[in-house]
Amino acid sequence: MISPEYFYNILQKSGIEFYSGVPDSLLKNLCAYITDHAEAKNNIIAANEGGAVGLAAGYYLATGKTPVVYMQNSGEGNSVNPLMSLTDKDVYNIPVLLIIGWRGEPGVHDEPQHKKQGKVTIPLLDAMGIKHEILTEDEPELQDQIARAVKYMNETKEAFALVVRKGTFDNYKLQHSVEDESQLSREEAIKIVAASMDNKAVVVSTTGKISRELFEYRESVNEGHKRDFLTVGSMGHASQIALGIALNKPKRHVYCFDGDGATIMHMGSLGIIGSMQPKNYYHILFNNGVHDSVGGQPTVGYKIDIPVIAKACGYKTVLSVDNAESLNNVLSNLTDNEAPLFLEIKVKKGARADLGRPTTTPIENKHALMDFLKD
Repeated sequence: MISPEYFYNILQKSGIEFYSGVPDSLLKNLCAYITDHAEAKNNIIAANEGGAVGLAAGYYLATGKTPVVYMQNSGEGNSVNPLMSLTDKDVYNIPVLLIIGWRGEPGVHDEPQHKKQGKVTIPLLDAMGIKHEILTEDEPELQDQIARAVKYMNETKEAFALVVRKGTFDNYKLQHSVEDESQLSREEAIKIVAASMDNKAVVVSTTGKISRELFEYRESVNEGHKRDFLTVGSMGHASQIALGIALNKPKRHVYCFDGDGATIMHMGSLGIIGSMQPKNYYHILFNNGVHDSVGGQPTVGYKIDIPVIAKACGYKTVLSVDNAESLNNVLSNLTDNEAPLFLEIKVKKGARADLGRPTTTPIENKHALMDFLKD
């Protein structure tokens, strides 16, 4: 294993000191170390991976120094545009050290949403013409590997990618965590909201622990899962999936269970929802101020007023609560309010250690929901 401190110090000695990206579960120990030890202006957790490449380019233009962009391999899709039309050698020729967590590596057990991305991680880098190596798991070899990458970027001014396998980085616990603004757990809030809905309502839940907690709630009350679309991948797009359903099933109440990191990742979607004015759309934001599924790295969820943004985007009703009593009061007549409706529920970070994962496949989930929507 590689010590995050050792890796960070080698990059520092190589003149690399700026980081931006979206945290990943395979990189969470490294990301935690960076968060605790880099200056705030030198470690910016971006809204999405494409934005991180833009930040990196701006840093290079201002300093002439090579930046780092870190991401899960699912974020390659968000970064393709700026990597091809901004930093590429045929455009502005800007060096970037990419650190990519290899979820779904062929031959390694992983969740279904990571399988395809795992297969194409290396071929996609090849197609983009980005030189790459799999990060060594041997510390004595690491210095030479970093030296090769730095030499290549200095000489060519091109991007270089280090692909990180599961278990490469040793453990490191984040020291500077976000303080909770609520004592209500996300799982309890999900139970309260789900229990309040009519039996024809539909839920589209975002990727990560929100979908996992919703699945376990349905299991606990023997309700089945036909009412829920569990968006196990495609972070940030649950609200648009819900919008597509709401516009075409106007007699159904359609709920989007969203997270702060996911909402911020593609915040422009709020404007599309507001512009379409679906009268049956209920956007429920569970805001804990962190990327909870990948190590608790902070978002700006507590630093910005997302309900005010939703109001400006055209949502007819905007609400915010931070405790169970207020939540129950709001839910008692939620659908009597004019929609589209945005409800922020501030919740505390963290989840049960024994939280399970959905036992149905994505295909089974799709078919069950489509059958439910036919009624």
